[in-house]
Amino acid sequence: MITFRDKTYRCASEIVLSLVSGKWKIAILNQLAKGPIRFNELQRLLPDTTQRMLTMQLRTLENDGLISRKVYPVSPPKVEYALSKLGEQLAPMLLMLCDFGSTYIESFPDEVSHTNQKHA
Repeated sequence: MITFRDKTYRCASEIVLSLVSGKWKIAILNQLAKGPIRFNELQRLLPDTTQRMLTMQLRTLENDGLISRKVYPVSPPKVEYALSKLGEQLAPMLLMLCDFGSTYIESFPDEVSHTNQKHA
């Protein structure tokens, strides 16, 4: 058993799952794995999320040390998000999840309604 941040986990992988759980976190991390992105661009890439939800998910990812936030001193303010060093270590695992997801859905061809992209 591992106690981390006042919670008890059976193994370290449960900690990782808690870090990326949430409707938008994996999608955000996948986008940031391609390079730094400004908030409005990220919102455009994830049109089904609300500004409030995206802001909350970004703050959580930043607090967990997976992304960094850089504010440029211009008017209007420019904010850019990028993967942190820890987040960069997570990127290959996200790619593996996408690959497994593609393989998994290919195992059930009758249940696939459409396939646009292999990776988010």
